[in-house]
Amino acid sequence: MADDAANGNGEATGATGDWQQAAQRARDGFADHVVDPARRAGEAMRASGQQVAEGGQAIGLKMIEQAERNTHEAFAAMREAAQARDLSDVMRIQGEYLRGQGQRAMDQAREISEMIIAIGRDAVAPLRGGGKD
Repeated sequence: MADDAANGNGEATGATGDWQQAAQRARDGFADHVVDPARRAGEAMRASGQQVAEGGQAIGLKMIEQAERNTHEAFAAMREAAQARDLSDVMRIQGEYLRGQGQRAMDQAREISEMIIAIGRDAVAPLRGGGKD
């Protein structure tokens, strides 16, 4: 079986060498087409998860800021109502507060929605190849 003998460099020759080369090509192809893409996908998923975690933290902080502002506005309206001269003044103060609170609620919801959209876009970017839209 001269085909299976090793040459002077310790390399297999003949049929054994052909099988070893084919096996190496298969390993290389598997690494190029399966292992490396899977690794890159895992790295992108980790980056995406990090973006979501950071975004969730930012949203939580924004909601606390909004709650603080809403509380401040409510106490300011209560102080003003406590100093009112009559019932019509109290009703005016309450109406102004409610209109302002309605507008603040819409503005705050819009702000949170915009943050969520941006977080989603940033979280998906690593999965699309890292580029931002």
